[in-house]
Amino acid sequence: MNIEKIAKPIMKAILAEPSVGISELKLNPNAVIEAAHGQALAILNRNKPVAYLIPAEAWEAILDRLDDIKLVQIVEEREGHATVKINIDGL
Repeated sequence: MNIEKIAKPIMKAILAEPSVGISELKLNPNAVIEAAHGQALAILNRNKPVAYLIPAEAWEAILDRLDDIKLVQIVEEREGHATVKINIDGL
C-alpha cells in the first residue's frame, strides 16, 4: 500500500504555529487576534488550514517587500541602457 496516495489529499502543511478553528474565530474574532500576540494565525476547518490571519503590520511589510522586488526588476531591466545627462538647475 502506498501511503502517499492515501495521505496526500488528507494532509496539508500548517504554515503558522498558532492555529484556531473557524468556529472559534466566528465566536470572538477580537479575542482570537489578541491571543495570537501579533503572530500569523492558521484558520482551520475540519483540521485543515483554510486561511491565514496576519497582523496589519505584517501585511504592510509584505506589500513593501513586493514593491521592492518590482523595483529591483525594473532596475535590472534598465541596466546597461544609455543614460541621459540632466542639469538639475535647468529643470
